Amino acid sequence: MTSIAQTPITGLDLTGFTEREPGLWTDAAGLVLSVHFFPLVPDLPAPLHELDRLRFGSAQGAASHGGGLIEAGVGTVDGVPALHQLIKMPLQSRTGQAFIASWTLPKDRCSTVVKVQAAEGATTGLREATVMAQVEPAHYFQPHPYAGGGQFGGLPYHVADLEQWDPRFPDHPLTLVRAALRRITPTVTLHDQFKALPPFPGPAPARTQPGAPASPSAGPTPPTHPAPAPPPYPGPAAAPAPRRGWFRRNGV
Repeated sequence: MTSIAQTPITGLDLTGFTEREPGLWTDAAGLVLSVHFFPLVPDLPAPLHELDRLRFGSAQGAASHGGGLIEAGVGTVDGVPALHQLIKMPLQSRTGQAFIASWTLPKDRCSTVVKVQAAEGATTGLREATVMAQVEPAHYFQPHPYAGGGQFGGLPYHVADLEQWDPRFPDHPLTLVRAALRRITPTVTLHDQFKALPPFPGPAPARTQPGAPASPSAGPTPPTHPAPAPPPYPGPAAAPAPRRGWFRRNGV
């Protein structure tokens, strides 16, 4: 099997996309599709079967970077359990937001990510203003569903980001990334050796000094996926350094 951009991904539907560099493609609507491999223990805040902790920690992490987690859930990609996230982030250079839809496929000592992102253009806030006018301001902002009745900071949670509004705004970047990842996901295929790796068991417990009282919990560790610049993936074509990659020959 041939890997794509030195990741465990061996196939995905790239219809409408043009390759710009290894592992990164764009389309005419402004979508950016990318795939990544991380030869590191995943820094997710909880294992996939602890969905409440996973959502809480992921939302905290997005807010700590000034953004907001719109939704998160667990599913499968080519049979591998994975975390789905939809995040909004403020643009750094101008007014507006970027939207990122991703799958993170965590294993015990590595992970791979499929990510679609897009940013608002010159016109910003139209979706939000239209929805607010329809539902009224009192019903527009809602407690974050993963915060237990509050908000996390960062970009606030509101109803304009809900999928029910996508048909009204077919060209909005949130609509586009949500639809693109949904279309691409069933077409992703993975290397058998990656699929066979042990699952991610969750973050390692914090170490304490012998005899010292345990530190109070500071909350789940904020995740970094999806990240802009992943470490190089060793890939099956070259001999990987020990403990760095998922692909190994003869048990090395």
